[in-house]
Amino acid sequence: MTNRIFALTLAALATLAAWPVQAQGLRAAPQSGISLVPGMARPQGPRQADFIVAVVNSEPITNNEVRARVARIAQQMAQQGSAMPSEAELGRQVLERLILEKAQLQAARETGIKVEDTAVDLAEQNVARQNQIDVPELRRRLAKDGLALSQFREELRNQLITTRLREREVDGKVKISDQEVDAYQREQQAGGAAMVQEINLGMVLVAVPENATPERVAELQAKAQGVLNRAKAGEDFATLVRQYSDGPDKNGGGVLGMRNAERYPQLFADAVRDVPVGGLSPLLRSAAGFHILKLIDKREGGVPLAVPQNHARHILLRPSAQLGEAAARDKLLDFKKRVEAGQADFATLARENSQDGSAKEGGDLGWSNPGQFVPEFEEVVEAL
Repeated sequence: MTNRIFALTLAALATLAAWPVQAQGLRAAPQSGISLVPGMARPQGPRQADFIVAVVNSEPITNNEVRARVARIAQQMAQQGSAMPSEAELGRQVLERLILEKAQLQAARETGIKVEDTAVDLAEQNVARQNQIDVPELRRRLAKDGLALSQFREELRNQLITTRLREREVDGKVKISDQEVDAYQREQQAGGAAMVQEINLGMVLVAVPENATPERVAELQAKAQGVLNRAKAGEDFATLVRQYSDGPDKNGGGVLGMRNAERYPQLFADAVRDVPVGGLSPLLRSAAGFHILKLIDKREGGVPLAVPQNHARHILLRPSAQLGEAAARDKLLDFKKRVEAGQADFATLARENSQDGSAKEGGDLGWSNPGQFVPEFEEVVEAL
């Protein structure tokens, strides 16, 4: 985790730790039912107004938030037959988790990380598939358990945001030595590594609104089928993506990236299992809409003996209240012009201006493997 997030978490935990001793601007009010926050006396009497139990950079966490999360976790543990921790311990763990989530989401917002509705749709579909049910049944069960669909989807979105934050801020800084790589390859080759399959897909998504009428669904299906027919006739797939796709990767030609087939939705992996490289899937229907997939590349084998790597520097500016997005862009364009004109050194500018851990190294990100950075960043590096 970055220093930024770690500092936020420690600050919030310090506020929490000090709360039973001094007010810290927080007030406690009695609640009915079971006390779920560590250190609270078990309240009696009628239910009173909610109250704040921790603050993360001026963003509050309320007792009701903690209670709701604890109730859900307790229900899940009971269904799974897991051993239940003490009431105080479970409340403490949940509160610490909420603090960390708040800190991560704040850092993600500052770096401009966003998750599109289509990505949330796919995540919801994956949850349903993992539970061996369809999306309507998943939603029915959520409603039965008292969890609003909007809240469930917001939690999925937050999970995706924190995953992207980790990929951007943490995974890229993990350093593995050449000796470790060589040792791993020798171990895999000696043991006969299991065959794996990696695929790279392109996708056209014709999104279907959640409350679309049957007539609208039929209209969108006809549109998607028309796009598929044009792709089969030989039209450029990337051009069709840019013209017709509602997916988040449309500006990149719909390329989803080379990854283990198991990391794709099962619907996608099954659809292209027997498709040759360069071939197209049949029209697919998911909760997000209609999908057309193109198998761009496929690899099979054990551990690859050679992996192409890139070595890059970067300068990162984070839009904030003091530095708007347009101002950050203009500042970076000025840096670019000065470097290209030979008026400034890239590494020096990075040390003086970059707002991440690579600044002290002149923006040096080291050697990176495919898939180490987020797709938007990697596509630009690959094009240089």
